[in-house]
Amino acid sequence: MLHSAPLTTPAPLKVNTLTDLKIVKRAIAEQAQQQAAQASVQIKAVKQTASDRDLFIRAAGAVQPIPDKRHVLHKKEQTIPLAMQYQQDEKAVLKEAISDEFDVSTLLDTDELLSFRRPGIGVDVTRKLRRGDWSIQRQLDLHGLRRDDAREALSIFIREAHRHGIRCVRVVHGKGLGSPGKAPILKSRVHSWLVQKNEVLAFVQAKPADGGAGALVVLLMTSRA
Repeated sequence: MLHSAPLTTPAPLKVNTLTDLKIVKRAIAEQAQQQAAQASVQIKAVKQTASDRDLFIRAAGAVQPIPDKRHVLHKKEQTIPLAMQYQQDEKAVLKEAISDEFDVSTLLDTDELLSFRRPGIGVDVTRKLRRGDWSIQRQLDLHGLRRDDAREALSIFIREAHRHGIRCVRVVHGKGLGSPGKAPILKSRVHSWLVQKNEVLAFVQAKPADGGAGALVVLLMTSRA
């Protein structure tokens, strides 16, 4: 900040003669010159300060204040919106999707009931399933569902049953008598879908009392939980 010297105020002059009047005029003129000189000095100083500031800005660029490292900024933990969580759950289900193009015919036992057992599972397992040694704990009825809906319902049903430690379930697919050409389309699909589910150890056609050719009795692997 610039400090200018204070202006001195001359003592009052007494005007008695013409000579005194000339002296007063001369003093006033000198005082005016002194004030103009001081004003000129102040104006030059202000201009120089502005020029120096402009030169610094152009040389250094825009200046940002340095953040205080003594303060830590904590990022807010972002929670997943419910709609997004639902979409992620749906994607998880789709990952477990089962294909319609899977050929199951070579994996089924070639008896009249077309049973299935995974490699390493003995024939006695399917025999016990037919006999009813495992009690049926849950059931899924796929009657009236479209193919895509039936496939998704079966996938979720098997997964949840296994998660809850269920060992034996029944899946009702119908005999296909109401299908075009009376072909059991859903029945063959269900066979294929079940074979693709890792939780399924074996399945057999249900006993007549449990649905016969319109249903399957499915044995699930033991849940690790």
